[in-house]
Amino acid sequence: MSDFILARVSQTLANEHSLETLVRQLLEMLELVTRMESTYLTRIDFDAQHQHIMYAHNSSEMQIPEGFSVPWNDSLCKRALDDRCIFSNDVAERWRSCLAAQDLGIATFFSIPVRLTDGSLFGTLCATSRARQPYNIEGEQVMNLFANLISHYVEKETLVQQLRAANVALEMHSYTDELTGLPNRRSLFKHLAAQFSQAREQQRSVLLIFIDLDDFKAINDRFGHPCGDSFLIQIGERLAARVRSGDIVGRLGGDEFLIVGTGPDSADQQEYIAALRQALAGIYFLGEHRINYPGASFGVIEADPWQIDVELALRAADEAMYQDKQSRRQGRFFHID
Repeated sequence: MSDFILARVSQTLANEHSLETLVRQLLEMLELVTRMESTYLTRIDFDAQHQHIMYAHNSSEMQIPEGFSVPWNDSLCKRALDDRCIFSNDVAERWRSCLAAQDLGIATFFSIPVRLTDGSLFGTLCATSRARQPYNIEGEQVMNLFANLISHYVEKETLVQQLRAANVALEMHSYTDELTGLPNRRSLFKHLAAQFSQAREQQRSVLLIFIDLDDFKAINDRFGHPCGDSFLIQIGERLAARVRSGDIVGRLGGDEFLIVGTGPDSADQQEYIAALRQALAGIYFLGEHRINYPGASFGVIEADPWQIDVELALRAADEAMYQDKQSRRQGRFFHID
């Protein structure tokens, strides 16, 4: 293998950071070594039984289009693999039944399988020409090297994608209440900080609705914690279904929920709060039990982000909720068989 190719490969590996940029560089080099008109990388979708052209380099009139797909069983690569043949300069005679090769006028075909470390077939690295080209030992060596490099990069990118997905899932988990699926306390505080910052820029207020579930302890004590958990889940579902677009509802912990949004005008706010109160009251099915729940206590404030910070706003909403709890008539839930 020439020092020139090795130097180009070393430079490419040092500079390229994605599979696509790596492969495009390798395909250009592969054309120089094999003297073929088209070089390309395919991927095989065994579920759909199709072979797809991922990346291609075409240097003359022969065009192997990227995105082109053929049934795997009809492909030239499948025939070459079945015959354990990596090179042929008499394609029309050797694989007469391959219509795709005939349509493209392929006379010479070089194909190396790209296998992952577990032995599974990812795809093929190919070079084709309409002219009859002689076998090239250096071409085979380079194609094997490139196929191995591509295999390593495919697995690296797959691992990176898996790690990114795991990080996203982990972050989502860290910001999600496990029971209700709503944003948790950590997420709410992060959202509050962002809302207060935006509100200062936009010169508007922030609406906080602090909700405490009256008699929740009694529900737990009488029907058990599984029924209490079911009650919390249903509360979360009802709130999520009633909040305005753009508002966020989450669970602070225990029997406390919080809604954060932009401060509406007084009339809209009263109507909004009334709708939320009504949504939480009524019949709940808790396992084999059914209760008629009178509702929750609400602490509602419009916080001016120039006058009050997040911590003081939450404290004010908590105090407003406590006053609401004291002023409301404490209707106990009653059990309905």
